[in-house]
Amino acid sequence: MPVPPPFEPHRRQTAVALKGAGVDRPDAPARLIARGEGTIAEQILAIAFAQGVPVREDSDLVELLAAVDLDAEVPLHALAAVAEILTYVYRANGLMPEGPDNPQQETAQ
Repeated sequence: MPVPPPFEPHRRQTAVALKGAGVDRPDAPARLIARGEGTIAEQILAIAFAQGVPVREDSDLVELLAAVDLDAEVPLHALAAVAEILTYVYRANGLMPEGPDNPQQETAQ
């Protein structure tokens, strides 16, 4: 099980949670489903770690997404960073859909 990073008491934590396109709905837009600072941010991170959700630290992206309304689509100017994170998550979970940039590996027989 992943171990959460230590929380620095002198730095106020900020966290956001995204729900992205899934394998079953690859055309679904990424949406902001949670955000918070301080204790709420710590709870978001604790839930993510407990559920085995991959967590990325990117203070610039968090700052940008913290201004987005809950349940709103991720803004266009943040999509490249979000796409990179979702690619990481899919690969980590072995769920990367087949496509021109990710051909399914052939197995030797």
